[in-house]
Amino acid sequence: MIHTYEEALDWIHSRLRFGIKPGIKRMEWMMEKLGHPERKFKTIHVAGTNGKGSTVTYIRHILQEAGYRVGTFTSPYIEQFNERISVDGVPFANEDLVKLVNLIKPLADELEDHELGSPTEFEVITAMSFYYFRHMAEVDIAVYETGLGGRFDSTNIITPLVSVITNIGHDHQAILGDSLAEIAYEKAGIIKHGVPVITAVAQEEARRVIVKVAKEKKSRLYQLSQELKISNYEATLQGERFSLHTPFGGLDDLKISMKGRHQVDNAALAVMACEYVKNYYSFFIEEEHIRQGLEKAFWAGRMEEVSLDPLVVLDGAHNKEGMEKLAETVKDRYKDKHVHILFTALSDKPLDEMISLLDKVADTITFTSFDFPRAAGAEILSGKSKHPKKRAVESWKNAVQSILSGLGKDDLLLITGSLYFISEVRTYFTDNG
Repeated sequence: MIHTYEEALDWIHSRLRFGIKPGIKRMEWMMEKLGHPERKFKTIHVAGTNGKGSTVTYIRHILQEAGYRVGTFTSPYIEQFNERISVDGVPFANEDLVKLVNLIKPLADELEDHELGSPTEFEVITAMSFYYFRHMAEVDIAVYETGLGGRFDSTNIITPLVSVITNIGHDHQAILGDSLAEIAYEKAGIIKHGVPVITAVAQEEARRVIVKVAKEKKSRLYQLSQELKISNYEATLQGERFSLHTPFGGLDDLKISMKGRHQVDNAALAVMACEYVKNYYSFFIEEEHIRQGLEKAFWAGRMEEVSLDPLVVLDGAHNKEGMEKLAETVKDRYKDKHVHILFTALSDKPLDEMISLLDKVADTITFTSFDFPRAAGAEILSGKSKHPKKRAVESWKNAVQSILSGLGKDDLLLITGSLYFISEVRTYFTDNG
């Protein structure tokens, strides 16, 4: 029996020793034992390489504005573990975590002696979320973000009202495959028979795969730049402004507060998902709910300004495609600033390509490290940079203090890299803000 929040969290994290085990058989077994809670509430499913969390938060805010009680399942967390299972943006309570662990632990113990084997950390958390949303929180709808891929992801036992695939990029190749087509095939695994899919996937190699799978599954496909069209895009001081045309009509002068042109694509997918459930499932969603939801949506650690004087921005660009978007946003939005970058990442990322992109936008660049099993060392990262003004500082807190002490009104400190790192840095700034 687990008695405290700390014990519950320790037990969940102890599942990390089982690593990543693609497949949904263990999930199906646990759901059978729990009476299939995942079949008893409405869902929207979101996969993709980047932009999943932002797209989930746009959908959540729009549905919330319309008066719905919305569950979200996301990862990783930024400030506390409980964020991963939230209702209307509020993380579930510590005592609920204890109850859920005591519910799931006997099933996990039973599976250890079963041919299917022990469930992983992610599978345990996913199982907890299904039970929580159905029996404890009683949500109207839940928006699920996949962990890795889609086809064998533990969330892929749901049959959603609509599926969303944000984009395709090179990440987790050891599991998902090396080519964009292979990765797209894994992400397209969330497409269910007859369930529509909305996507912003642009590369032809990946797009073809999604078109093929959607056709095989008889799923209606809505694609950005085809059925969804963005126009009148403009970057503003407050965020981004754009117009959107969908098969259900046009919306002019939409505003979002999350910064970066890529966030417009994420917002467009979210609007389309909400328009779909409105038109086909009679959700009561008015235009004002879409406008207000988009404007209020916020996702920590995505081009987030945690300090204005001096200017400090956090962004969890943790793969090549994310770094490309970050470099583009910095050039567009902060071209009048001297850009000082603090960077670290996990060692299994395409570090050469990521650092090359940062070298091009940085006036100075500092490499650091943090306490995480797969974190790369500061000196190793620095060795991959060709920047004339680079340095390595092993302690990120020392690096932050050192850079901050020299910043003036024309300077920007951009802290980027692993989301696990961004989580630590964000806590540091909020605690010392």
